[in-house]
Amino acid sequence: MIVPYQEEYSLVQKKLVRKSVSLFYFCQGIAFASWASRIPDLKTSLSLSEAQLGSLLLALPIGQLITMPISGRLVTRYGSRSVLMIAAPLYAIILVCIGIAENAWQLGGVLLAFGIAGNLCNISVNTQGIAVEKMYEKSIMTSFHGAWSIAGFAGALIGLIMMNFNIAPLPHFLFIMGLIFLNTWLMGKQLVGGVKAPKSKGGWARKPDRLLWQLGFIGFCSMAAEGAMFDWSGVYFKEIVLAPAALVVLGYASFMVMMAAGRFAGDWAIRRLGRVPLLQISGLLVFAGMMISVVFPYLIPATLGFMMVGLGVACIVPSVYSAAGKHPDIPPGVALAMVSSISFLGFLIGPPLIGFMAELANLRVSYAVIGLMGILITAFVTKITAFKN
Repeated sequence: MIVPYQEEYSLVQKKLVRKSVSLFYFCQGIAFASWASRIPDLKTSLSLSEAQLGSLLLALPIGQLITMPISGRLVTRYGSRSVLMIAAPLYAIILVCIGIAENAWQLGGVLLAFGIAGNLCNISVNTQGIAVEKMYEKSIMTSFHGAWSIAGFAGALIGLIMMNFNIAPLPHFLFIMGLIFLNTWLMGKQLVGGVKAPKSKGGWARKPDRLLWQLGFIGFCSMAAEGAMFDWSGVYFKEIVLAPAALVVLGYASFMVMMAAGRFAGDWAIRRLGRVPLLQISGLLVFAGMMISVVFPYLIPATLGFMMVGLGVACIVPSVYSAAGKHPDIPPGVALAMVSSISFLGFLIGPPLIGFMAELANLRVSYAVIGLMGILITAFVTKITAFKN
């Protein structure tokens, strides 16, 4: 990790550093959204069945998970800026390779590499975010994650335009690669620099302590709710809400809009209310939003419920990452990797768990169970003193 010389940064320089880090968050988000927007085209061009596509999609999170043990160590040893300057262009290059894949095996291998590069980007850019937050001496982490959310909209919009003009995934991904290369060249020099942090007590191979397990569990619950929205919102609106075909996407869109808005307003809300009360409210919003959509499975109430869930999850993961980065004994990159590993399991396990419960009962029961995780978030937040700093 790189420890910044905070006294060397003027106000103008701080703003420039913050802008640079925000743009790296944006580039990571637009790369992922660009890939996601072209999944239907890739499925058709490679003649993949639903089962084949589902199996191949697992390669990406597997790549992310297998990199978790080493990404934090790399960031700690070589610095988050050095890792990000390599990982960001690599992420873009692998995105282009997705467009080159000619069969299922090639796509699976490239997606595994895409997950590996994505994890390196994730840990290094969040370590940068923590360094900038320390520089400002106030909460700004949620705005960085807001940049990622906005990139999701931008990536989906660009993908829609490309598809409407019948532009194949490869030129689309080359365009995104050009943007990322340009950003890395122009803004990379503005990333936080300084000196390398010393090794933590017990070395880098130590296991998560109680605080990191607690933070990881909160992240797990939040990401399970996010996974329910990302992967099942369209199905829920189609099969449970019985929304018209043109409005099936309304649930996902309403969730994403409120999550992005909540992240840009989150830093202000944390300073106004305090982190603990805000996160307690966030957990209750996740619970209430899920339950409204379950008890009243109609278009307007379900849409309002999904909006509440989006607002609820907005500040949870950024706050978890921020607290992990302030661990007194473990370098930020390593702590982030540990917490991310636990949290990401929620995103990985949540959607299949929903499908399993829906098979045994129905999708409304699945959403009700995920909603209970909001109560767990509220309960655990109260016990963690790190959120009070």
